Amino acid sequence: MSSLFLSRQFLAFIVTGGIAAAINFGSRILYNQWMGYSAAIVLAYLTGMVTAFILARVFVFRGSAQALHRSAGYFVLVNLAAVAQTWLVSMALAYYVLPALGVTQYIRELAHAVGVAVPVFTSYVGHKRWSFK
Repeated sequence: MSSLFLSRQFLAFIVTGGIAAAINFGSRILYNQWMGYSAAIVLAYLTGMVTAFILARVFVFRGSAQALHRSAGYFVLVNLAAVAQTWLVSMALAYYVLPALGVTQYIRELAHAVGVAVPVFTSYVGHKRWSFK
């Protein structure tokens, strides 16, 4: 299992995922200007997901023989699990954990950053095995 995460492919996944996560994070701040925190998290995740799909298809899983529509379908399914993880972690940290720890500044930003990072490993395995096999 460790060789799965100690590969060039996983490193490329981390880099492209980092770019998509930055777009996710930045767009959440932008969307939050016009909508609530919870909705902004979900819309930002969708923005990051489109970015991640394009980058993963082009730079990470180049050898995939899977048809584009099939890859996209599995990509969405894997990301439904990931968005649930992101949303749950972000909401729990922002509204319960960080305030209980006495954190008073940048709560939403900290919570969302951790929430975005949580599904990295589960997403990689899901995309490798289903989205881009």
